[in-house]
Amino acid sequence: MSFLNRLENEILIADGAIGTLLHSYGAGTCYEELNISHPDDIIQIHKAYINAGADLIQTNTYAANYIKLERYGLEDQVKEINSAAVRLARQAAGTDAYVLGTIGGNRGIRPSAIPIEEIKRSFREQFYCLLLEGVDGLLLETFYDMDEIETVLEIARKETDLPIIAQVSLQEIGIMQDQTPLQEVFNRLEDLGADIVGLNCRLGPHHMISSLEQIEIPSKAFLSAYPNAGLPAYTDGKFHYEGNPEYFRKSAHRFRDQGVRLIGGCCGTTPEHIKAFADELKGLQPVLYKKTPANKPKIVVTPSDIKRPLAPLHQVVKERPSVIVELDSPRKLDTTRFFEGAKALKDTGIDALTLADNSLASPRISNSAIGHLVKENFGLRPLVHLTCRDRNIIGLQSHLMGLHTLGLHDVLAVTGDPARVGDFPGASSVFDVSSFELIEMIKQFNEGLSYSGKDLGQKGAFSVGAAFNPNVRSIEKAVMRMEKKILAGADYFITQPVYSEKMLQEVHEATKHIEAPVYIGLMPLTSSRNAEFLHNEVPGIKISQEILDIMAKFNNEPLQSKKEGIAITKGLIEAAAELFNGIYIITPFMNYEMSVELSSYANEYSSLLMRRKQNVNLVN
Repeated sequence: MSFLNRLENEILIADGAIGTLLHSYGAGTCYEELNISHPDDIIQIHKAYINAGADLIQTNTYAANYIKLERYGLEDQVKEINSAAVRLARQAAGTDAYVLGTIGGNRGIRPSAIPIEEIKRSFREQFYCLLLEGVDGLLLETFYDMDEIETVLEIARKETDLPIIAQVSLQEIGIMQDQTPLQEVFNRLEDLGADIVGLNCRLGPHHMISSLEQIEIPSKAFLSAYPNAGLPAYTDGKFHYEGNPEYFRKSAHRFRDQGVRLIGGCCGTTPEHIKAFADELKGLQPVLYKKTPANKPKIVVTPSDIKRPLAPLHQVVKERPSVIVELDSPRKLDTTRFFEGAKALKDTGIDALTLADNSLASPRISNSAIGHLVKENFGLRPLVHLTCRDRNIIGLQSHLMGLHTLGLHDVLAVTGDPARVGDFPGASSVFDVSSFELIEMIKQFNEGLSYSGKDLGQKGAFSVGAAFNPNVRSIEKAVMRMEKKILAGADYFITQPVYSEKMLQEVHEATKHIEAPVYIGLMPLTSSRNAEFLHNEVPGIKISQEILDIMAKFNNEPLQSKKEGIAITKGLIEAAAELFNGIYIITPFMNYEMSVELSSYANEYSSLLMRRKQNVNLVN
């Protein structure tokens, strides 16, 4: 029986990532060539997914086309590599699973870089190799460009009656990079003859489900989803995933609720992730109908008068808890809400507004431009983040000179999220320097010397912050990195979000010998889904089970969820203010109203704490 027939009444389980399990061969290895040089390893991976519950497995041929194999000098081995891949998958599958011939997309953020005629030639060569070996269906996956997937789908549909799965990859929720809405994408793929349409790669369960919530269940095709295991972390020059299989188990029914009938995994997933899906969904009937949210009307905000006289700037008072707030600069050109938030936060008395440098590798309005306006119009101290990712040494030097010229002297030096997690996954991550070297570079700038040692004609006056992540297995190792950053010149530290008082105590004990101030990061949760997403998909953030359970109680109550998130954060503010010099409130999703309430509370509690200490001193 064809797997298409089974999908009429079943939810089928697909396999997960292959490259993730082959990473031990090295980042520069052509994983598809391993079909020839290491066939036993490929068979073992296929069998591991089948044993985990996969009904369908894909051939190890994602990049086995002329265009991509040419990078390794293997362009003349397209037939050999693809033929071997199908035979290996067949050997592993036997009668236990269907075999899909996988063909991956080529175009990234610059579609015109690869002419469509070249794509056609490359596709046809690989396509016929797979057909000749007798696959059960075709999997077209990881296509960012509509022109490319429509072109290859049209060719494939004319040449074969085999089932075709057409999957696109999104850079933003519910929309392709050319701004085509996902609903339209699926409609067009259905019309071209795709038997299954869906999403794979780029997004973890949280954002993939959010995308699927916006679309209707296809009328002529089935729906598929192959999520990533969250976002990749970048540690010691290597990418790795921390996705929790248990999180996949929890998300399984939410995928089913959206009408998904074929579910597997992409980057970072393993047989354990697939087993989690299989354990939850095998034997269940697919969902046939669902409600989609109505289009929400756009909220029109009247720009407020942001032009105000510049208030005097003051040094952060180190004798009391100091409150700073992160408010990311806008991703779009409308700055109205951002400046409304900046003004409201200034009125609470915060000491600085921190501005991330294209957080999660997604482009935003330049934080130096926004920082300058915040300073000039509100008299509010901007703390500008600076990543190693986006600029080479020339660009970093130029940027520092610009910050100095604008009078923006508070800088946070960070590595930066890898480009592959952002809106332009094909973009280059520069990393000419590490965060340690960036700190040294800024400190050398303060001596009036460029990174190459040239005289700058004037000394800089930068105060340099550094990042500290306490959400790690070994806090001792994290503190050792902290101490290295102090040796490099770091003046103070800002932490990743902390979500338990126990963690606050542990961090205090581990860092109490360090004189540099520590700003403890606190980010209010907005919902149970938000909590699960942060805990399972975002590197560097871990949330206690107690808080996950609390937020889960209000899963379908958005207002109560936010209130509970604020209440949890207020408790953490009290604990943090007792132990640390600084409180760093991170605004979630431009919900600056939450940060306004929390920063006001932090300042009030700081005043109360100071009065208590003064009273104790008077008694003594």
